[in-house]
Amino acid sequence: MDGNKTGFSQLETMKRLLLTALMLMVTAALSHAQTTAAAADARRATRVTVGGDAIVQAQPDTAILTISVVTQARRAIDAQQENATKSDAVVRTLKAAAGTGAEVKTSGYSVQPQRVYRENQAPTITGYEARNTVTVTMSDLTKVGNVIDASSQAGANDIAGISFTLREDRPARDRAMAEATREAMSKAQVIASALGKRVVRIVEVQEEGFQRPPTPVYQAEAFMAKRDNVATPIEVGSLDITSRVVLIAEVE
Repeated sequence: MDGNKTGFSQLETMKRLLLTALMLMVTAALSHAQTTAAAADARRATRVTVGGDAIVQAQPDTAILTISVVTQARRAIDAQQENATKSDAVVRTLKAAAGTGAEVKTSGYSVQPQRVYRENQAPTITGYEARNTVTVTMSDLTKVGNVIDASSQAGANDIAGISFTLREDRPARDRAMAEATREAMSKAQVIASALGKRVVRIVEVQEEGFQRPPTPVYQAEAFMAKRDNVATPIEVGSLDITSRVVLIAEVE
């Protein structure tokens, strides 16, 4: 009896070993087949990198003016006091002309010596210049010309220029980004079609950032050279918001 039991136990053990070996072989074969299929798919798939660009025009809603009062005198205190008187008049005029909602704030102030340089001699101070600069931010663009004229009449004698912008540019940026993405996708589809393939998935999308080209800027000479009793003309124009999107598409 014991001999029969021992033989039966050895037979069962051999069966288990054979079954385990068979399962390992099947698993290895399946793994090899999957790897081979994946490699074949990888060979069949092609990746293309394309870029899309878009420009969206938007109407500016904000004007930013930089206006200064510059005074000169032999003594620093004289230049400073004259500047204070004129600057006070300019600021009060600006607030009245720009209207409700406009922001008028000081953005710079300096008192500097004016020097004369001669060869082989130490510089000589001939006087002092005081400069008080204010920045006006306003949303009523129809008043920009009047604000410039009023400030000049009140004593401002250095207008650095005007820039136009958007207080909230996110909607325009989103439109530009969406259009750039559609253009990139269209390019990927054209390339796939030319290769006799189709776009199966987007592997990666990158936004290369948006760019707002320089806003319209008007130099001081254009303001100061106007004739008497003629209002300063201001043409606002439009802003160009640009976006670029790069995507990697897989085609097969």
